[in-house]
Amino acid sequence: MRVVLTGGGTGGHIYPALAVAKEISRQKPQAAFLYIGSKKGLEAQLVPRTDIPFQSVEIAGLKRKLTFDNVKTLWKFIQAVSLSKRMLREYRPDVVIGTGGYVCGPVVYAAARLGIPTVIHEQNVVPGLTNKFLARYVDRVAVSFEESLSFFPAGKTVLTGNPRATEVMHGDPMAGRAFLGVDEDKRVVLIFGGSRGARAINEAALAIAPRMEEFPRTHFVYVTGDIHYDSITAALREKGGQPRNLSVYPFVHNMPDLLAAAHLMVGRAGASSLAELTALGVPSILIPSPYVTNNHQEKNARGLEKEGASIVILESELNGERLSESLASILGNEARWAEMKECSRKLGMPDAATKIYQVLTELKR
Repeated sequence: MRVVLTGGGTGGHIYPALAVAKEISRQKPQAAFLYIGSKKGLEAQLVPRTDIPFQSVEIAGLKRKLTFDNVKTLWKFIQAVSLSKRMLREYRPDVVIGTGGYVCGPVVYAAARLGIPTVIHEQNVVPGLTNKFLARYVDRVAVSFEESLSFFPAGKTVLTGNPRATEVMHGDPMAGRAFLGVDEDKRVVLIFGGSRGARAINEAALAIAPRMEEFPRTHFVYVTGDIHYDSITAALREKGGQPRNLSVYPFVHNMPDLLAAAHLMVGRAGASSLAELTALGVPSILIPSPYVTNNHQEKNARGLEKEGASIVILESELNGERLSESLASILGNEARWAEMKECSRKLGMPDAATKIYQVLTELKR
C-alpha cells in the first residue's frame, strides 16, 4: 500500500496525517508513504523527524476579499498542481489523504484529476476553505464532529473522529510520570498553548505560578512553546523562582504519555487536542484562540462545555484570578472532576484512525 499524505501549516493539520500513517503502518507494516507539504510550514520541521520522505510545493492562501494577491495565489496554485501531478506520477500512490491547510489543496486536487483515490479529513466543526473547495472533487470526506456532516455532500461524507484520538491511546501514563519525575499519588495538570505557544495562556500561567504550591497534591506541567520559553523562565526567576511542583518545558515530543498521565488540561481548543482529551476522558479548561478562521476553536470548545466536559474561558476574559478560580473549582471538588471526566470520555472516538484506515482501504485501487 502506497500512500501520499498532505496537510500543513499548523500541528492541527500535520499530527492527524502522521497519526493516520502510524495506524496504516500498524495494520500494513509494508506500507510506504510520501508526505507533500510546504517548506514554510511546520510540517517541514516535524515530518523529517519521522521516517516519512518529505517533498514540497509552495502555495499561499486566498484572501477573503478581492485583491490582486488572489491573482498571484491562483497562479501559484496552478504551478503547485502541475508540480504535484509530476510527484504523484513518479510515486504512483494507491491513495492520497489530505488533512487541511493551504498546501493540501493543489496536491489533493492534482490526485483527483489524475484519477487517484482521494480522501480529505476535516478536524474542526466548521470546515476551512481548502476542504470546502476539495469536497466536490474527492472520493470521501471524513469529519471529526457530527455537526460537520451538513457542510459536505451526504453521499461521500463519513463521521470518523480525529485520528489523533487513536494515536494518544498508545500513550503510557507511567512513562509520562517517569519523564516528569512525579509519583503516582500526585495529580498532573498540563498547561499547554499549542505547538507554538500562546502568549495569553503564558501570562495567566505566570500569574498563578506563585499560588501553585497551594495545591500540594498536584504537579503542574507548563509547556510554553519554543519562542516563549526564555522569557517565561526569566519571569519565573524574577517572581522568586520556580515552584517545586512545577515543570517547565519549551516543547515536548512525548505528549501522548503526558496526556495519558494528566488529571486536567488547560489550553487551546484545537480539534486535535480535543480529540486527544476526549479519547482519554481528560477534563479541561479551554481558552479558544480568537485568531483562527471562523472562530472555529470557540465552536469546538463550546461543544465540550455543553456536554459538561470542560470549562471555557474566552481569551478576552482570561487572567490569573479567573484561571485560578477555575482550577480550584475542579481540583478542589473530586465529584465534579469525576463527572467532567466521564462526560469527556463519552465524547471520545478512540478508534478514529482505524475508521479512516478502513475508508482508505475501501478506496484503494
